Amino acid sequence: MLVTSGTKQAVAHAFTTLLDPGDEVLITSPYWVTFPEAILLAGGVPVVVPADEARGFRVSVDDLERHLTPRTKALLFVSPSNPTGAVYPEARMEEIGKWAEERGLWVVSDEIYQHFTYGDVRFHSLPEVVPAIADQTIRFNGTSKSYAMTGWRVGWLIAPKPFVAAAGNLQSHVCGNISNVSQWAALAALRSGTASVERMREAFAKRRGAILAGLERLPGFECPPPDGAFYVFPSVAGLLGRNIAGRRVDTSEQLAGLLLDEAKVAVVPGEAFGAPGHLRFSYALADDQLEEGMARIHRLLA
Repeated sequence: MLVTSGTKQAVAHAFTTLLDPGDEVLITSPYWVTFPEAILLAGGVPVVVPADEARGFRVSVDDLERHLTPRTKALLFVSPSNPTGAVYPEARMEEIGKWAEERGLWVVSDEIYQHFTYGDVRFHSLPEVVPAIADQTIRFNGTSKSYAMTGWRVGWLIAPKPFVAAAGNLQSHVCGNISNVSQWAALAALRSGTASVERMREAFAKRRGAILAGLERLPGFECPPPDGAFYVFPSVAGLLGRNIAGRRVDTSEQLAGLLLDEAKVAVVPGEAFGAPGHLRFSYALADDQLEEGMARIHRLLA
């Protein structure tokens, strides 16, 4: 295990340690904005495997196989997902894990939203589902989501010992070590148990219901319920190509700008995640702020 300055540094160290120039990494879209950039900065090549809402934003082994080349070195696996909230069921994970093990691929697994799933959906870690892949897996996590410790900048990666040693050597030339104060705070949080995490998950579950109900009332929005994380990722295709508040809106990026300018509501356009035609909303905010934000959008679009 290597403790890093936030999980984003774990991502950077992992790809820098893993990749040689020209190595390809399979990355499903929609993806978190940092992933393709971290791969490129490490000299690798992100190979996008598209997933859409019709399939729950989840890919299959067949999808991955179609994008496999002799240069493929790793699969980036994310569940629960930012930005879509998609969570892979255990059976699909088993298929993907066995496929990666048979192909000799590394699996880079982002697990930072592990505690935030809803209804009957459960989080599973890939090497727990497919133990044979453990020696080919790099896992990311941190305290920023589950313990709301974003500013403390404590993340980590878990990987085979030789990989951790190599990544640790890299880190020693980048930043030395993470602040001792932050490490002690993170240790206290992890030792405190998950009661506070569960209260947070219950609050997010309530807000998830509220934002889905609000989006359902908006014209032109179609939003599959997310199974995890704290985001919704609706399609806004029904609004594109129209004039709204005196402005022509042809892309989700333009729509995000309109919402910011006219309703003072910040969302992230799907273009940032490799999925134009969508918007990402976060519901990690107070109930009254969520209600006010949805009301502002409704007044603008209704």
